Parts: sequence; C-alpha cells; structure tokens
Amino acid sequence: MKKIKTSGAVLLTALVIFISSCGGDKKSEEPAPAPAADATASAPEPVNTIVTTPQSMVTIRHRVSDFAKWLPVFEAHDSARLASGLHKYVIGRSLEDSNMVLVALKADDVEKAKAFAKNPGLKDIMKKAGVTGTPEINFTNIVWQDTVNVGNIPRVLTTYSVKDWDTWKKAFEDGKQERLDNGVKDRQYGHDADDNHKISLVTAITDTAKARSYWTSDALKKRREAAGLTSEPKRFIFSIAKRY
Repeated sequence: MKKIKTSGAVLLTALVIFISSCGGDKKSEEPAPAPAADATASAPEPVNTIVTTPQSMVTIRHRVSDFAKWLPVFEAHDSARLASGLHKYVIGRSLEDSNMVLVALKADDVEKAKAFAKNPGLKDIMKKAGVTGTPEINFTNIVWQDTVNVGNIPRVLTTYSVKDWDTWKKAFEDGKQERLDNGVKDRQYGHDADDNHKISLVTAITDTAKARSYWTSDALKKRREAAGLTSEPKRFIFSIAKRY
C-alpha cells in the first residue's frame, strides 16, 4: 500500500514538472512591442503643382445677351471643337459685367485652332448662342502654371507688350514675393503663340484692396520699368463660372 502512494506522488510531481516546462512563463508568450514608427519616414511627400511643360491655349472674350442661354449652346458644340484639338478648360465671367464671358481652351495644335477660329460656321453658332459684338480671340503659349486649388477667388487676365521676353521673365519672377505680399498669387504666364513680346498672365486675388492699391503703386511701376514694358497692362477681372 505504501508503494502505491509513493508511486502516485512521484507521478504527480513529474506531471507538474512536465506542464510547467510546456507552459513556461506566461509573460514570455506575449509578442514584443513593435518599434515606434518613424514619423518622418511615413510623412507623405509634398505634391508638386508647378507645370513647366508648354501648353498651347486659346482664350476667347465676348459679350452674350444671356449667359444661361449661351452656355448650353456652347457646350452642345463640343464635338466640333474636339475635332480641331480644342478641349474645354475654364469659363469665366467679368466681375464688372457678368455678360462679358471668357472662354479658355487647351489646344493640341495651334494651326488647327486658328483654322477653327476662321471657320464661317463658328460665327453662326455664336450668333445662335447670343454672342454680341466681335469676339477677341488670342492664341497663347503658356510656359508656367501652378495647378494648386486656390478656391473661387477672383482671377485677373493681364496682357501687355515688352521689349524682351527673357528680361521680362526674370523681372517678373523676381517680384513673386512682392505680389504675394500684396494679395496677388501667380497662376500661369506665357506669351502670344507667334510673338513672345506679347505677354499673357493669369493671377488670383487673395486681397482685392491690396491688389488694387499695388497696381497703382510706385513699387510696381519700378517692376514694369525693370521688365521693359512697352504698353500699359490691360486687366480682365473675372470669376470662374465653370471648370472642366
């Protein structure tokens, strides 16, 4: 009888040792915490919104009798424009006269765009849409643009002539911070498709009062002199009515 008890005690002791060796320390089963992530490594890279690939564009300015009636007629003839390599980009309306309309189109080929503008059928379509007066059509080579979304703040299309493109470009770029400080943010600039002495640029107005004051300031007058302007700037202030 004593032998049976002893054997049972030995067996129980062996079983405890076996379970302990299999289970081990419970804490050791828990996985080690992952190393802290490097915040700088996971931060997204800043998106470059500056485009310097040249883009041919066509801008058309004209008056309409009724914008609400003009827009559907304009959009209904998109296939004719596409056949000539023209793509809708932006529709703008003058802040001084909402029936003065700006149409901006991207062009695949300037010569095709010019041929389209001379098509007699275009006049008939414009007449049907309620266009009054003679449209002003310009063909521009845009060499710089910032595509960042700045919202629906006013835009300004400015045109003038200069003595030399490179001289103007340097002076204009040097004045970027001065424009920003005065409520003017650059959107795009370029020159006439056939004459780089004719400048075309679009800016956004972040502070209307500052911008208007800057346009008549001595600081901007000095910038114009350094840039070699040969004509007074013509400004078309507009709001974006539709983007495509």
